[in-house]
Amino acid sequence: MVITRFAPSPTGYLHIGGARTALYCWLYAKKTQGKFILRIEDTDLERSTQESVQAILDAMDWLKLNYDEGPYYQTKRFDRYREVAEQLLKEGKAYRCYCSKERLEKLREEQTARKEKPRYDGFCRHRTEPGEGPFVIRFKNPEEGVVEFDDLIRGKLTFSNTELDDLIIARSDGTPTYNFTVVVDDWDMKITHVIRGDDHINNTPRQINILRALGATPPQYAHVSMILGSDGKRLSKRHGAVGVMQYREEGFLPEALLNYLVRLGWSYGDQEIFSMDELIKLFDIKGINKAPAAFNPEKLTWLNQHYIKTSDPERVAAELKWHMDKLGVDLSKGPALVEIVKAQAERAKTLKEMAEKSKIFYEDIKYNDEAVQKNITADVLPALSEIREGFSALKDWNKEAIHGVVVTVAEKLGLKLGKVAQPLRVATTGDTISPPIDVTLELLGREKVLARLSNKFS
Repeated sequence: MVITRFAPSPTGYLHIGGARTALYCWLYAKKTQGKFILRIEDTDLERSTQESVQAILDAMDWLKLNYDEGPYYQTKRFDRYREVAEQLLKEGKAYRCYCSKERLEKLREEQTARKEKPRYDGFCRHRTEPGEGPFVIRFKNPEEGVVEFDDLIRGKLTFSNTELDDLIIARSDGTPTYNFTVVVDDWDMKITHVIRGDDHINNTPRQINILRALGATPPQYAHVSMILGSDGKRLSKRHGAVGVMQYREEGFLPEALLNYLVRLGWSYGDQEIFSMDELIKLFDIKGINKAPAAFNPEKLTWLNQHYIKTSDPERVAAELKWHMDKLGVDLSKGPALVEIVKAQAERAKTLKEMAEKSKIFYEDIKYNDEAVQKNITADVLPALSEIREGFSALKDWNKEAIHGVVVTVAEKLGLKLGKVAQPLRVATTGDTISPPIDVTLELLGREKVLARLSNKFS
């Protein structure tokens, strides 16, 4: 069975690059009917926070990247790491290093002066007598040969063991290091495919050597290129790159964000829009590009607007409710949100924008003075008064009946429909932009429309 894992460190929000990695891992597991595991790599005790853990869990939940196992926390597995470190010591595949901080700093300075790559010189590797004082545990890396593996994206990669020093697997306080915990976890969790960022490429040969020392079969690796900003530099906050949940705050649908992310490095012909079912069917690791992808906020916004317009209004309404709640809007004082979505879908690029534009259906309005002065002039007040009377007399409150009243009054007074509709829009919404006037008034409801026509402009 294929088993993938997403293993973020909770030292900040889940960023776009991490979300894309999670998506690729999730898609490959789903495509192969395998298993997807979430692992929280929280061994950096100084920088890891519960707030960051929650941000990761919230983002995974919002994106609906459901995991089959986990979340597992590395801080709850320290006993297991100690057990494996002891095993390696007993088998002569690791050793205690008593080198002082001062000795290691001096060694680094001397190597740097000789223009050599700084690395541990194996001083304690062949020690037979126990040392004194604190010690770290180092893995006894092979001194000859190469580590070779077929990266599923980059092809065959080869590393000489002479370039890899004896890395520390346990610090002097007993806590395990990153490269060691990853190996033990991947081994214990039977991970078959590791899909991760290309910043981990240099860790891979080290991890493969430890896995082989444990008698384990290494997983297959796929290293994904980084995401770049529009200027060709690594994506960062200056490009507008933020945590995944910030995209929810800004009004993006998770479906749109996932569709955008999957195309940042993977393609299937010229197809741009994919349902999740299509992605599961079509996704292939070998289709991931080696070259870095550039983040384009305009493209993401275009996709989001497409999803707002074409998705089931009930689905969009469920996400819109989150935004209306954040604005403190009392949804009991207006129409069903699904009707708002139907009316506003063509007019909003984000759900945040849609929520702001839709407050008029639930709350008291603020008038745009310039719009009032321009549109509600003395010559249209009689028309607004007659329209109000016509609305009051309506038996049924629907857009067809509303439209009929507006047309009748305009014809009676010899006015063009636009000459009546725009003042009516300003009088009932406070501004000049809204869905079609009959749809707007139907959604507002008779009570609000009559009140707004009488209070301000009778």
